[in-house]
Amino acid sequence: MSTDQTTAPAGPGDSPFRSEPGARDQAPQFVLPLVVRVERAAPPARTDALETAARAVLVMLSDERSLGEGEWAQAVRDWQDARIRKVVRRARGAEWRRAEALPGITVTGRTAEVRVCPPVPLDGWPRDLAKLQVSGTDLDDPEPPAEADRSAPVLWTSPELDMSAGKAMAQAGHGAQLAWWELPDEERAAWRDAGFPLAVRTAAPGEWRELTASGLPVVRDAGFTEIAPGSCTVVADHPALR
Repeated sequence: MSTDQTTAPAGPGDSPFRSEPGARDQAPQFVLPLVVRVERAAPPARTDALETAARAVLVMLSDERSLGEGEWAQAVRDWQDARIRKVVRRARGAEWRRAEALPGITVTGRTAEVRVCPPVPLDGWPRDLAKLQVSGTDLDDPEPPAEADRSAPVLWTSPELDMSAGKAMAQAGHGAQLAWWELPDEERAAWRDAGFPLAVRTAAPGEWRELTASGLPVVRDAGFTEIAPGSCTVVADHPALR
């Protein structure tokens, strides 16, 4: 699996999508841990893992413990004030049970389970999470995913990049988060109350060029793993943002 980051909302002198060092790099750096359950006998489907990871980020952002004076709120604020780093790790068996015992939320898809934990300092991981593997497992779809329902949010991934499952899960989470930031409160509430329906699909090459120029939120990777800095990885296509 993979480590990723993009930028938080812009501060003075910062572009919200820049990958070069800026003011937000001077803040203490936090990371949002995501743990995907990958049992040897029954690994999740790739697309379902991406969609479940994206929903997990939204569930964390909207949870009452992440808001106001909630117990996770300060950690979430500190994380969002810097680069919105996400790290996806894999667990099975006893590792997964230890991950579920830590503070956080488990989000379940059709085949995938993802545990999202509140942000932690970049150099201050809980021991049971720090021991989990970041790399070494990839995921596949047993059959091509169905065509996306465009009346619901779609996170379009780049057809030009070859990303591991972990990298793509983190990028889908970034896209969901950028859409969340852009939405007005009433649209956020409607999305949350509906259970955060969304799809993750790879865009057709011609459509990808249109999407990245459409004004919709675009994730540009910082380039620390797998792909070049500034690469466009995801476009967040929420109907309320069109």
